[in-house]
Amino acid sequence: MSNKYINFEDIMQVTVGAAALSVPIAFSEESWELSRTLPTFNIIFLFVLSLIFVNLYSFQGIFQGHVSYRISHFLFRTIFVYFLTAVIVSIILFALNRFPIYSETFITIKRVIILSFPASMGAVVVDSFDKE
Repeated sequence: MSNKYINFEDIMQVTVGAAALSVPIAFSEESWELSRTLPTFNIIFLFVLSLIFVNLYSFQGIFQGHVSYRISHFLFRTIFVYFLTAVIVSIILFALNRFPIYSETFITIKRVIILSFPASMGAVVVDSFDKE
């Protein structure tokens, strides 16, 4: 990883890590139903927890605690990991016909956030391989 850029290796690592943890859960009917029953507060809490865990792991696993001169890159990397994770989760849900974005938009967004919680952990862990 360079100090300023995300390269193809980073993209592939995040993609594989996100897919590895989201695929088994995406096939679970419990996760589909959870998106219908879990209150909005809990969905927001899962989203925030995802970002916190990605940041904590990135801080130590990727940046080894040295972010003082690279705060913008650190924050960009968090956004990049979570965004790409959400895209991968969306693609998987779409492939399983569990992505009703037009008919049930709110349920779909909740479903993506629920599945992105474990997927973002996998994404950031795999992304930390061979760093700095």
